[in-house]
Amino acid sequence: MFALVSPEKIQLPPGSVIRLPATWQEYQILSQQRGDSSIPRMKYQNQEVLLMSPLPKHGRDAHLIAHIITTLLDYTAREYDAFTPVTMELPEESGIEPDYCFYIDRWEAASGKERINWSIDPPFDLILEIDVTSYSDVNDYLPYKVPEVWFFKKKQLSIYQLQGTEYILQTQSVYFPNINIHDVIARCLQIAYERNTSAAIRDLRKQLDNC
Repeated sequence: MFALVSPEKIQLPPGSVIRLPATWQEYQILSQQRGDSSIPRMKYQNQEVLLMSPLPKHGRDAHLIAHIITTLLDYTAREYDAFTPVTMELPEESGIEPDYCFYIDRWEAASGKERINWSIDPPFDLILEIDVTSYSDVNDYLPYKVPEVWFFKKKQLSIYQLQGTEYILQTQSVYFPNINIHDVIARCLQIAYERNTSAAIRDLRKQLDNC
């Protein structure tokens, strides 16, 4: 096992990932040492800790696509709760920190709760991951049985839905069956990178109002 040091003392250039052999207890200590900071991001699986320092692009894309999701949820009059940052843990098995998480069908499960017990409480309905460094994998969410996971990598969105014991790639989101999510995100990204995020969301709202 590794000699415990504070995560902030580990030299981790932006966009890089390091792996360290670790027990569940060592992962917990590292999480406590990091405190309220969300950097570096941490993941635990298979007796290993992964640390990742996000690039600025990672945060920008995550914020934009999460804003797209909430805009579409508001447009379709869906009730929801959104979370970031958040840590999901199953003791001795898994620890992971998604970019954004949403309760949609089961928003009442989180209503009024300060903590969620992933062993007994319902999982999030939708999770968004921005994968710039190959740090994340859709199968990270199998232990939690998250119904739908969005992966955004190299300007492409992949929508995975849980079917039985595996994630299957789909063309459409179950939460937005009548909206072409891929086209919406492509248009918003183009506007955001040519101008800014607020311009992209204003354009999306205008497009929705004209539907």
